[in-house]
Amino acid sequence: MDRFVSNFTLRLDAKGRVSIPAPFRSVLARDGFEGLYCYPALDRPALDAGGYALLSEIEALVARFPPFSDERDEFSTALYGTSETLKVDGEGRVVLTEPLKTHAGISEAVAFVGLGHKFQIWEPDRFRAQLAEATGKVRALKKQLGSQPAAQGAQGARE
Repeated sequence: MDRFVSNFTLRLDAKGRVSIPAPFRSVLARDGFEGLYCYPALDRPALDAGGYALLSEIEALVARFPPFSDERDEFSTALYGTSETLKVDGEGRVVLTEPLKTHAGISEAVAFVGLGHKFQIWEPDRFRAQLAEATGKVRALKKQLGSQPAAQGAQGARE
C-alpha cells in the first residue's frame, strides 16, 4: 500500500529523536524521497510530513496561481519557507527541530497520523482532541447525507 494509514504514538528519546513508524517508513521508501519533508500545518497545531507525493500536491497547489502573483508568493512562503527536509538515520529516527516542535506543542511524545498521501505529527493530547472533534463532525455529516434524497443521477433517470 502506498498510503499513510493508522496512527501511532511514540516517545522522543533522550536525544530528542523519534522513530518514524515502520509502515510509514515503508511508504516513504517506495516513494523514493530521501529524508522526511515536513512543515507546520497551516490550519492546525500539527506538522504535515511526507515525501514526493506531498511535494507534488504542494507544487500543484502553487501552480494554480499565476507566476509572480501575491497568492503564489504567499503559498510558497507559507509552505516552502517554513519547511524542512529532516534526515532519517539508519534506524528510522528523525530529530524534530525546535520551530517544528513549538508549532505542534511537542515535548515528550508524538502521534503519527496517516492521511493517505501524507501524514501529520501531533502532540498526543492535541491529536486525541482533534480526533474526537473530527469523529463528531463525520458522524453528523453521515446522518445528514443519509437523510438526503437519492443521488442526482437516479433522480435524473426518473425525469
